[in-house]
This record gives sequence, structure tokens and C-alpha cells, in this order.
Amino acid sequence: MENPTTNKFRPIGIFLSITFALSSIFYFLIIYSGQVGGGAGQYAMGLMWCPGISALITMKILKRNISDLGWNWGKSKYQIWSYFIPFLYSLIAYVIIWSFSWGGFYKKEVVAYLTKSFGLGEIGDGFIIALTFLFVGIFGTITSMSSALGEEIGWRGFLVPELYKNFGFTKTSLFTGAIWGIWHIPILLFADYNSGTPSWYALSCFMVLIVSISFIYTWFRMKSGSLWTAVILHGSHNLFIQSLFTPFTTDTGKTAYYIDEFGIVLPIVAIGFAIYFWTKGKVLKPVPNNV
Repeated sequence: MENPTTNKFRPIGIFLSITFALSSIFYFLIIYSGQVGGGAGQYAMGLMWCPGISALITMKILKRNISDLGWNWGKSKYQIWSYFIPFLYSLIAYVIIWSFSWGGFYKKEVVAYLTKSFGLGEIGDGFIIALTFLFVGIFGTITSMSSALGEEIGWRGFLVPELYKNFGFTKTSLFTGAIWGIWHIPILLFADYNSGTPSWYALSCFMVLIVSISFIYTWFRMKSGSLWTAVILHGSHNLFIQSLFTPFTTDTGKTAYYIDEFGIVLPIVAIGFAIYFWTKGKVLKPVPNNV
């Protein structure tokens, strides 16, 4: 007789097995090259698409409809908030960093390069910074979402709804965040996915951040019924931190210990956001994918 518990977790086991098996190919390539940007960035792109490809394969094995992954757009208000929330928690974190001089605002050489690149003459550093945030914030999101989509088809398209059926909001957020964080560990420990701090410190900060924002992602995914909220959240998060706030921050000595996903400030701010969405998630009901 088939064990009901085993059968219940079989889809998750299949998905995770395929995900880590495929990911091992790109772990090797990234670690061998020594950098996340190895292969002109294509190794990282390949790695980020492993969860999505695994989810599609798992759906095929289970004879499920791929439309169940949550492709519908849902209410636009959730998509809009998905874009602005990473900007908000990043802004709070970096304002704290700049205010306490744990990092400085802003890098003159970056602004000088951007001024030359825009080709508009000497129009002022403030205007150049604002223009950069506007253009990168709009058009860079599209590029950032293309890689985030690969992960999110797997993590929030498949894994979150599958876990939610059995565990509810809190445990789903914790489990998904832990798995998501663990999936990053090989490139964090053995490549250059780090801001320059000791591995134990970077890993600790990163795991707290990832588990915390997992509460945000889970809430939006289940509230909206749409995979696209997670794609936008992920794309916006990567964009604002990696392409805007961190590059504009100057090193004041120990800055690496405070900035980016591997410093202490962003995870602490994220914990506050996690608590807020946890209180909202306690009364959250599952939303069908076709809503």
C-alpha cells in the first residue's frame, strides 16, 4: 500500500532532486572559473534557470498542467507593489548605511563615467544619479526579470504552492527561504558571490536576508495567485541592490560588512518587512492559480 505521506511529498522530492542535479553542472562551471560572471555571465544565467526547467520537467513527470504554475497576471496592484517593495527596503537600508558613514554616498568616478556615457554635458551629479535610477529602474528591470523568471518558475511557481498545501504560510516561507538560500551556498563559499567579508559572515547575513524576504514573496504569490509578483520582486531586488545602491556606495573602511546581500544592514531591515508580512500571512487563504 502506498504511504500517503510519501506520496504527498513526492512532487517536492522530484523537483528538488532535478533542481540540484541540473544546478551541479553550473556550480562546477562557476566554481572552476572562480567567478559568478564566468562564461560572460552565461553560467549564472544557466544556474538561475535550473529551478524553472526543473519545475517544468516535474510537471511533465506528474502529468500536471503547466498552467497551474500561476502564469496569470492577476491584479496589477500586486505587481506594482512587487516592484516598489524591494526599492523601499533597499532605500531604507542604504540610507542607514550612508547616515552612519558605514558606506559613503556617492562614488564620484561612477557619476563621472555616467555623465560621459549620457553625453548630456555637465548637468550636475544629482541629475545624473536621478536619471540613472530612472532609466535603470525602468529598462533594467526587464533584463533583471529575464533571469529571475528562471528561478521563480521553480521557487514560487511550483515549490511555494506545493508546500502551502501542507504547511500553510509561515512554514512555507521558512522552508522555501531555507532551500533557496542553501541553493546559493556553493557559489557563495567557493566562487566570488560575496562582497569581500569572511564566508561565515557573508553566509549568515545572506541566509537571514533570503529567509526574511521569502515571507514577502510567499505572501504576494499566494495573495495574487500570480507567479509574476515573485518575478518582479526578484528582478527588482537584484536590480536596485546590485546595479544601483551598491555601485553608488563608497568604501569607508568596513563597508563590505554593512552593504549588499552579504552585509548586516539589509537583513535587519528585511526582518522588519518579514514580520509585517508574517502578520498579514497568518490570515491568508490560498488563491487558485486561475483567479
